[in-house]
Amino acid sequence: MGETRAEALADLGKLEDLTRAVPARGPAPVETWNPPYCGDIGLRIRRDGTWLYRDSAIARPALVKLFASVLRKDADGRTYLVTPAEKVDVAVEDAHFIAVGMEVRGEGKSQQLVFRTNVEDEIACGPAHPLRFVEAQPGGGFKPYINVRGRLEALIARALVHDLVALAEEPHNGAPAPGVWSGGAFFPFTADTAADSSAP
Repeated sequence: MGETRAEALADLGKLEDLTRAVPARGPAPVETWNPPYCGDIGLRIRRDGTWLYRDSAIARPALVKLFASVLRKDADGRTYLVTPAEKVDVAVEDAHFIAVGMEVRGEGKSQQLVFRTNVEDEIACGPAHPLRFVEAQPGGGFKPYINVRGRLEALIARALVHDLVALAEEPHNGAPAPGVWSGGAFFPFTADTAADSSAP
């Protein structure tokens, strides 16, 4: 007999309790935890950043933020929700987060771009949190991502891409395309190109 909705919600509640037991001082040290793998319970992050449990949207922003704080992407390419007691799969359609806000501080080579995600993380773009660009489709432009922590990334929302392009500067030091400066590094608008942090 299939699992009832009440049983499914009880499973989600148990996971919430385990996650709440983690000290809430910024992102949890999930890279250091090695709990037993407990399978796939039906968690998924859609392309638009919506979290689903058993194909139903998780409507509580506080719960989404809580779960996001214990996400980890491993070297095998799979994403997990990790607590000290268990590890479960999270299917990710595109990125783990969406960058929904951008603040520009300074200008030119001294410029700093600070992104805010849909779960209220703030990320200062630079060598430790680089931008990368992926071709959306042949001839379809690019999709920019920023590293948030570990192997977790945020897709930069379409509305912000226009703002990013408006900040473009000429190619630097042999870079193959125009790009943007942030945190002392130059990020060219081209797929899979590492940032150049050297400035004459």
